[in-house]
Amino acid sequence: MIEQMTLRDLGVIAQATLPVGPGFTAITGETGAGKTMVVTGLGLLLGQRADSGAVRSGAPQASVEGVWIVPENGPVAERVREAGGDVEPSGGGKAELYLGRTISSEGRGRATVGGRTAPAGVLSDLADQLVVVHGQSDQLRLRSAAAQRDALDRFAGAPVAAALDDYRSALDHARTVGEELRRLTEDRDERAREADELREALAEIEALDPQPGEDADLAQRAERLANAEELRVAAATAHAALSSDDDQPDAIGLLAEARRVLERSAHNDTRLAELAEQIGELGYRAADIAAEVSGYLADLDETGPHELAAVEERRAALGALIRRHGTLDDALALQRDGGSRLLELDDDSDRIERLTASQAHAAEALDAAASALTTARVEAAQR
Repeated sequence: MIEQMTLRDLGVIAQATLPVGPGFTAITGETGAGKTMVVTGLGLLLGQRADSGAVRSGAPQASVEGVWIVPENGPVAERVREAGGDVEPSGGGKAELYLGRTISSEGRGRATVGGRTAPAGVLSDLADQLVVVHGQSDQLRLRSAAAQRDALDRFAGAPVAAALDDYRSALDHARTVGEELRRLTEDRDERAREADELREALAEIEALDPQPGEDADLAQRAERLANAEELRVAAATAHAALSSDDDQPDAIGLLAEARRVLERSAHNDTRLAELAEQIGELGYRAADIAAEVSGYLADLDETGPHELAAVEERRAALGALIRRHGTLDDALALQRDGGSRLLELDDDSDRIERLTASQAHAAEALDAAASALTTARVEAAQR
C-alpha cells in the first residue's frame, strides 16, 4: 500500500507531498493543476522511462519519492534486498519501503530502492507488486505473467506450494554450486600463485626452524656477548671479593673468622651461639654464590667473537623472516596452519572436477523440480 508521495520540480509542481494511506483517495483540480504530474511521478517510481522534458522549467532536476507499506519478509522485501537495499520494519510484520527517482534537465537519472542506488529496472520489477493500474476497460496487472502465476499458485494450494518449495531449494543449490565453481575457475591463476608463495614460505620456515621466543633469547645473548669483557671483569672482581685465590681478605674468610670469634665466647651467652650459626649459614651461601660466579666466568671464557658472529647471523636470518611475516609468532602460526591451506589450494583441480559433476546433478535436479512444478500448475489450471 502506498502511504505517501513527494514531488519536486516535476512539471508544474514545484513541491508537493501527497499523503495517501488506506482508503480511497481522489485527486481533483482544474486543467493544468498538475494531476497528470502525480500520475507521471508514480510512473517514474514504478520504473517507467524518464523524460527530461518533465523537469520544471528553470530547475536543475526533478525528483519523486514514495513510501510503501509492504510485508516485512514478502517478495517485495526480498527483491529489494537482492538489489542491495532494505525495508524498515514498522511492526506487525509490516515494513516501510522507500523508493526514489531523479531526472536532471540534461536527461540523466537515478533510482534509489530501499536507501541504495539501483537500476531503474529494479523499480519495474517491483511495480506489479506495488501498484495495480486500472484502465477504462481492463486491469493491466493481469497482463503480467508473474501476476498470473501468482494467482494460479494461490488457487492451487498445497500441491503447487510443495512443488514450488522443492523448485526453490533446487534452484538455491544449483546457484550455490555454480557460484563456487565460478569462483574456483576464475580465481585459478591467483590461487596457483598463492600456493607457490605459500610453498616457498613454508620451505623457508622449515629450513630456518625457528623456536618460540627465540628472537628475544638471541637478543639477550647478543647483548651479553657484546659486553663479554665488561662482564668478565665484573664477575672476576665479585669472585675475588667472595673467595680470593691469594692471601687477600675475602667475604668467606671474614665470615668464617666472625663465626669463630663468636663461638669462642658462646659459652657465656647462648645468643652468641645463635648469631654464630647464622653467620655460618651466610658463609655457606657465600661459598655457593662464589661457585656460581666461577661457573659464569668459565662460560664467558668458552664464548668469544665466533659465538657472537653466529648469534648475529642467526638474528639476521630471523629478522628477515619476521619482516616478511610480521612477527615470529605469525611465522610459526603459518608453519602450523599453512599445510592445510596448501592442501586445499593444491586440490583445486579435483574440486573443480567434483563441482562440475555436482553442477550437472544440480541441473538435473532443477529440471526435475521445474517439470514437477509445471505439472502441478497445469493440473491446477485444468480444474
